[in-house]
Amino acid sequence: MHYQKTIRLKDGREALLRHADGSDTKEVLELFCRAHGETDYLTSYADETTLTEEGERQFLAAKAESENEIELIAFMDGKAVGSAGITAIGKKYKIRHRATFGVSVLKDYWGLGIGRALTEACIECAKAAGYKQIELEVVSENKAAISLYRSVGFVEYGRNPKAFFSRRGVWQENLLMRLELDQ
Repeated sequence: MHYQKTIRLKDGREALLRHADGSDTKEVLELFCRAHGETDYLTSYADETTLTEEGERQFLAAKAESENEIELIAFMDGKAVGSAGITAIGKKYKIRHRATFGVSVLKDYWGLGIGRALTEACIECAKAAGYKQIELEVVSENKAAISLYRSVGFVEYGRNPKAFFSRRGVWQENLLMRLELDQ
């Protein structure tokens, strides 16, 4: 799936949002590891990554050629500062209307509108791909993300009180949220 758009951020600077492809492999891996090292809200820690350059290249190339999945990258001054994507839950008839969504932005770029722009771009792509519902999980402590998701129409449909066990030695509750696209 292909996408490209230049956006103006809250501070007046511009960012380019575009689909990633195999040529973005090194930058995407660096972004992934850095983002996962900057927050306790993502699924894994930076030192747990098992991604290889070849595996990531293949993943990004497949997303770029997909008709219903995408990996987006936000660039500022030629540097990858955020990513987001939609992934099919499955191809079977009963579930092919559903996609999962995830987003991350480097901490230095929080609060500029990049997360919102990536989220809105993924919603646009999900609609174009024919999905009827997007789903996500978010750590309940992550108030900024929850606020963003609610502002674009996601609603909570459940909670998992022991979704993550943090290296801080505490359980992290995840909110399960979904957005209906065919309303």
